[in-house]
Amino acid sequence: MKMPAAVFLCVSLPLIWLADARAEEPVDTVRGIIQNQIAAFLNDDAEAAYSFASPTIRGKFPTQDAFFDMVKKGYGPVYRPGNFAFGRSKIDGGTVMQEVLISGPDGKDWTALYQVVQQPDGSYKINGVYMVRAAPGPEI
Repeated sequence: MKMPAAVFLCVSLPLIWLADARAEEPVDTVRGIIQNQIAAFLNDDAEAAYSFASPTIRGKFPTQDAFFDMVKKGYGPVYRPGNFAFGRSKIDGGTVMQEVLISGPDGKDWTALYQVVQQPDGSYKINGVYMVRAAPGPEI
């Protein structure tokens, strides 16, 4: 049986839309995680900020206080951003690379390149942040 073109188009367009929505879902999830962690830093909520860290980061900084101190000392633009906006993103399997353009507390522009990894339970955790004193940052 031959399907009329109009029927095929009506059936296939929603499927294309669903595929695009699923492709964007990890990026949206990761952006929410990054935004929530930055909000935790701004509210000096070490417990909440630490909850977004991956097991690898937790292994390097086994307490929320050690983690919070590291971020304060080494990641000032992330700890106290002026403004920030999401840039490019790249999905590679269970890893999402997300660029965040940040105006630091001193007014200088930075690019924070977040590596966020999917955990065995399906959640995503921040596995590292690479800071570049420029905007936009390197290729992702």
